[in-house]
Amino acid sequence: MVPPFSYQSLQKNTKVIPPRKTNPFAPQPIKATLFQKFFLRGDIPANIKPVEPGAKVVKKTKKTSQDPPPLVWDVPPESLDYSYYLPIFVEGLGEMEDPYKAVASQGVTTLIAACPEKILPVVPQLIIPMKRALNTREPTVIIRVLKAIQQMVTEGPCVGQALVPYYRQILPICNLFRDVNVNLGEGIDFKRDTRLGDVIEDTLQILEKYGGPDAYINIKYMVPTYESCVMN
Repeated sequence: MVPPFSYQSLQKNTKVIPPRKTNPFAPQPIKATLFQKFFLRGDIPANIKPVEPGAKVVKKTKKTSQDPPPLVWDVPPESLDYSYYLPIFVEGLGEMEDPYKAVASQGVTTLIAACPEKILPVVPQLIIPMKRALNTREPTVIIRVLKAIQQMVTEGPCVGQALVPYYRQILPICNLFRDVNVNLGEGIDFKRDTRLGDVIEDTLQILEKYGGPDAYINIKYMVPTYESCVMN
């Protein structure tokens, strides 16, 4: 076996090493996020509420689901420096294990809801953490990030328009997974927000509705199969 495109490959009676098989949908998990480092160091001002002694714990089964324990904040979320903490929490959306996953996911939701007017100035700092989490190619992670984007755009003033210049960073994964409509819930679950393809479609429509006049053409450039929900 000889390397391809080499002098040896031109010789008679030689076999060329075949190209490596690639899978664009293969997960590429993050080894350690900045959020995890800060959490282990005790620099994240939130944590999961501990279970009280003697409290009855209901285990999650295929037929019953249990809501994640609420977060306990050291300070009011709206008083935090969003330019410092929100990018860290967003990067934590790429975590696959608890408590990091639960704290980051609930933390992002709480921060956005607590003070949505603080999101717009921080948008440029959120793009790299979003892209890093999306590039894990983990369907559950992609859904978490897209739901965070939906919340930011619908609740944060002018955030939808501010994201338009960054579509090239955050939409390639949407184009790749748009037709992957796999149910991620346990058992049979017909909820739209658990199917990756539907979450991507909903996100693109929200981006178009809130992104201003240039949103559609920029979405279409990154996701050629997308059809406008506004013009039609």
